[in-house]
Amino acid sequence: MTETATKILVVDDESTITDFVSYALKKEGYEADVVQSGEDALTLAAQNDYDLFILDIMLPGMDGYELCRRIRTNSATPVLFLSARDTELDKVVGLEIGGDDYLSKPFGVRELIARVRALLRRGSNSVANVRNVITVSGITLDEDAHFASGDEGEIDLTPREFELLASLMKNAGKVVSREELLRDAWGWEYLTETKTVDTHIKRLRDKISSAGYDPALVETIRGYGYRFKS
Repeated sequence: MTETATKILVVDDESTITDFVSYALKKEGYEADVVQSGEDALTLAAQNDYDLFILDIMLPGMDGYELCRRIRTNSATPVLFLSARDTELDKVVGLEIGGDDYLSKPFGVRELIARVRALLRRGSNSVANVRNVITVSGITLDEDAHFASGDEGEIDLTPREFELLASLMKNAGKVVSREELLRDAWGWEYLTETKTVDTHIKRLRDKISSAGYDPALVETIRGYGYRFKS
């Protein structure tokens, strides 16, 4: 029997945000619908069974708070608020009206996915202690614990190096462009050149080598990006 994909509705009137969020969700295997208004969100919510709602607070017309109130009249589906406002009052209001979590802009892809996973576990009947662990070519990466290890123990990585390694390992055997790596490791707000990726990849290779692994595990694909050998 085919397992039904997790469906998430993203509501935000900024295309930069919706492009980034939907891209990140789809890379994780989720289905993502995107709308830019509360009215359109309610229409889709009535037509589909969503596993999670991601709502911007500052929406045109009906704001995210009111949208959440209306969703809560007939649904207990988890709600994650997004907002450029980061005051304690905003968070309290969002949680008191039925929101389950609150993520301040700007945010990175790993923080977003970690929040999404936590809410989906909380909202499902599945086993909650299943960890997101990847092992490729002898290196193990635990995304939930933000921990990478090899035969000789922990591989000491900076947050950026960890995000790069995670992106490469999850796409092991496939070429990942510099632009994709920027998006994964620096988040939707990145304003840097792709050469930054090359610098961090060099450091990542040094760390891999220090852990006793061949730094060539991270291959350079000239003119495009990088590939992690599987």
